[in-house]
Amino acid sequence: MVSQNVLNLVDTAMVGTQGTAALAAVGIGSFANFMAFAFITGMSAGVQAMAARRLGEGRTDIMGVPLNGGLLLAVALALPWTVILLYAAPHVFTILHDDPAVREIGTPYLQARLLGMVGVGMNFSFRGYWNGVGRSQLYLRTIVIIHVVNIVMNAVLIYGLLGVPALGAVGAGVASSIATYVGTGVYIYLGLLHARRAGFLRGLPELSVIKTMLKLAVPAGAQQLFFAAGYTVLFWIIGQVGTAELAAANVLLNVLMVAILPGLGLGLGAASLVGQALGRDDPADARAWGWDVVKVGVVVMGALGVPMVLFPGPLLGIFISEPGVVELARLPLQIVGAGVAFDAVGLILLNALLGAGASRTVMTVGVGLQWGLAVPLSYLVGPVLGHGLLGIWTVQIGYRILQAGCFSVIWQRGRWMRIQV
Repeated sequence: MVSQNVLNLVDTAMVGTQGTAALAAVGIGSFANFMAFAFITGMSAGVQAMAARRLGEGRTDIMGVPLNGGLLLAVALALPWTVILLYAAPHVFTILHDDPAVREIGTPYLQARLLGMVGVGMNFSFRGYWNGVGRSQLYLRTIVIIHVVNIVMNAVLIYGLLGVPALGAVGAGVASSIATYVGTGVYIYLGLLHARRAGFLRGLPELSVIKTMLKLAVPAGAQQLFFAAGYTVLFWIIGQVGTAELAAANVLLNVLMVAILPGLGLGLGAASLVGQALGRDDPADARAWGWDVVKVGVVVMGALGVPMVLFPGPLLGIFISEPGVVELARLPLQIVGAGVAFDAVGLILLNALLGAGASRTVMTVGVGLQWGLAVPLSYLVGPVLGHGLLGIWTVQIGYRILQAGCFSVIWQRGRWMRIQV
């Protein structure tokens, strides 16, 4: 997850040299891309929950079967969806923002990212498997390779190095898709090396496996889809306030990932440990793992929030060259830093619940709070009442803290312990 942080920050810093319109375009394009991919990435939750449970049960000879199912579903869903969205991308940007300069950069950037959808779906299935069976070091090796390739290709394609034409911000999108497929190739090689005895690519999964996976993956994918759609709408709302605010929001979100992604990494660990404990028929141990990982996450993410509170100007100055945009983002970044420890609780317990197979509960809480509260309140506070970026960001942090409280209550009640996977 630290590797992902580095990529996000380097990517933002490189694109930031191309100007405010480029930052705004990549911000909108990234979340539109996230929304497009979101349902496909739900395969990861299904693969991880099933593989971890099989490991806990001692059925190691079939724990690779869920991975086969995830890969099959990822390809079957992603291919037609990619074709549809490539044609829809210009219309999507017309809806999301009315600045011609932003649309001119953002549309080809989004199309370049969409070309990597099949690879992203497959990579998330591999991620779920390696984390589920306790081999996260293989995930680490691959993700580092992906990010190194991405950063190198960013430099080549954005700035036109090695005789390649300079593509500007669009080059960042092309680089991401190239790196994604490099990662897919590495994952397949590692799968053949380390997962063949567990059933990897040794026949198609049975219909019962596909049904169970869909039962887990569809709610998780839907939650990711609505989450991504919510942030895409959020970017549209901020765009109603102004392009400078949109550029500032893009940077704020990428800096926030410095704190959030380590929490996500801990959450993935919690999901595996919870699933393995339930496979051993030890629900008390599963509950304890959730709270123990939360304690670690609060400390880690709280520490990462301190620089945001104390040094917002220097942090923002790394990515934003215009003083006015830095000033817009200063106080919202401090609010993010103050609230990020609460976000650790929500992120970790969300993933722990997915590891237990409670993907429908996660979907209900996540979608309900975001779309029933955060999205409409952001529009009211920002464009309607005129509180701008600061008001919108305050609403977002408040909703994430409320979500953490809901997941804490659900985890403590323990109804998830009875779910069969």
